Amino acid sequence: MPINRARLRQLHTALVPFMVLPLLLTLTTGVLFQLAVASDRANDFLWLLELHRGKFGQINLDWIYPFFNALGLLTFLLTGILMWLQLPSRKYRHNRDFK
Repeated sequence: MPINRARLRQLHTALVPFMVLPLLLTLTTGVLFQLAVASDRANDFLWLLELHRGKFGQINLDWIYPFFNALGLLTFLLTGILMWLQLPSRKYRHNRDFK
């Protein structure tokens, strides 16, 4: 069953604005907290761990935030791989340019 390239690219593009911020926040807070742990200052930076887990002040998303991130990352991975697999080979594109 062939996958419609245009729809796949539309899905991938439509999800980017919603998923980039949570994924970047998770990545950044995780790395920064690990640096705090490595420098023996983890207790001073527990607020980074709270953000990393999805607790944003009064808004507590810790029960859904990991699933939201996982679903977004998995969707990006699958749509990206599918788009990559549908590209014509470089050899084919190279030979086509000389015709």
